[in-house]
Amino acid sequence: MRAYILGLILMAGPVWAHDAVIDGATAQSGTSGWSFSVTLTHAETGWDDYADGWRVESDAGEVLGTRVLAHPHVNEQPFTRSLSGVVVPDGVTAVWIRARTSVDGWGQERFQLDLP
Repeated sequence: MRAYILGLILMAGPVWAHDAVIDGATAQSGTSGWSFSVTLTHAETGWDDYADGWRVESDAGEVLGTRVLAHPHVNEQPFTRSLSGVVVPDGVTAVWIRARTSVDGWGQERFQLDLP
């Protein structure tokens, strides 16, 4: 019986997981491309469930740049990380940020960021 209950708990684990929340983002154009800073919040539990990246996308979903997050941020919530050297095509006035978690992969929600 004990093993059965443990099995149910382990199978239900991904149901409890959830996407990282994009609290905000900024962009700045420079001589070597655009720099983005993104602030995320995620109920991290350590290496088994953490926000492991975010990316900048075009309106059509084309990936313009990806920031890999190499470790959990359990005691640092919310947290901000940056990415520079992103090439944004001429004429683009807004991009979208999408976050990723180690359990659920790329989230469905996108954060619209109007470019200055």
